[in-house]
Order: sequence, then C-alpha cells, then structure tokens
Amino acid sequence: MHLFKEDFLHYLESFGSFDQRSMFGGTGLFDDGAMFAIMTGDALFMRGGDSLNDAYTALDCEKYIHVKRSSTAEVNYYDITDLLKARHAECDQLVKQSIELARKEKASKQAGKNVRLRDLPNMRLTLERILKKAGVPDVDTFMSMGPVEVYKKVQACQGEAEIKLLWMFAGAVKNMHWTLLDDGYKQTLLKQIA
Repeated sequence: MHLFKEDFLHYLESFGSFDQRSMFGGTGLFDDGAMFAIMTGDALFMRGGDSLNDAYTALDCEKYIHVKRSSTAEVNYYDITDLLKARHAECDQLVKQSIELARKEKASKQAGKNVRLRDLPNMRLTLERILKKAGVPDVDTFMSMGPVEVYKKVQACQGEAEIKLLWMFAGAVKNMHWTLLDDGYKQTLLKQIA
C-alpha cells in the first residue's frame, strides 16, 4: 500500500482541524499554531519529545533529516509512514500524544513559566551562565531583547563573541535549531550588529 499526501491529510483530519505551512523542505502541520507533524511527498513525520522519543524509536521510526545546501539537521520528528501502512495498533495513540505534546510545549513557551534559558533550543548551561553574567537573567528578558541585543550584551561583557552565538540566540527565539535559519534572515541579523 502506497500512501500519498492526501492519504496523510485524510488520516490526520480524524484528530481535528489543522493548518499547513511550508517547513523544513516539507509541509508543517499545525494545531492552533503548534507544529505537530511534517509531511513530505511520501512520508509523515510526527513530533517527538518526552516519552514519545522512546516509543517511536522502539517502533523503528526514523528521525526526519532536513537537508540544506551545505548542512543537514536532524529534527525531533519521527517517520510513522510504515506504522500507517501496517495499520499499527499504537499509531492513533501516538499521533494523539504528539498533538497534545505540541500544544503543551507551545503553551509552555508562551507562558514562559518554569522555562530556564538552558531549556531553549540551542542553549545549554554554559550559555545560560554567560547570559546571566551579561545581564540577561531569564527567558522573558531574553525574548523581549531579541537575538541582536542579547548578542551585543554578550559581546560587550566578554570583549568578543563568535557569530555562531548570534545564530544560536536567533534560533532560540524562533524555537528552532540554528542550522535551520534562513540565510536571508541571517544577513538581516548581521546588518543589525554592524
């Protein structure tokens, strides 16, 4: 059985309404602004996270690899195409959990509560410490300042900062891995720090 885009859409309609946007070389599916799936011409990838990563991995679902001109990035979405073809018993439940997790993570991001700087995409404990030293104490401050101002603060505090930090901060604000940033957006950011 070969599944096509229309088959994926028809299947997902049973879980509620959703919007579509071009994302990561495929089509992103969104429930009230929360991305829960990526569709390509011949595959459906559902959002992972929490215990879903283990569940998808146990079912031999491969992660989505986004290929850009000069790099690749593995994103936390898992290929469930074979599960759909086999009408696997757990498929519906996993899709429901992926949608719920996407909603929950979006709500958490919007609330900004109980989120540490290191919990943002591209961030880690070392960067959180650098940001606090530079006068960016929390996620709300980070988000309200934006990537350029945060980068300038770090640069002023440390004397210099590699440009990759700007991309990492921009990715964190956009809730994505920095390697997925559009080249045009990067150029705009570079002009702002010049």
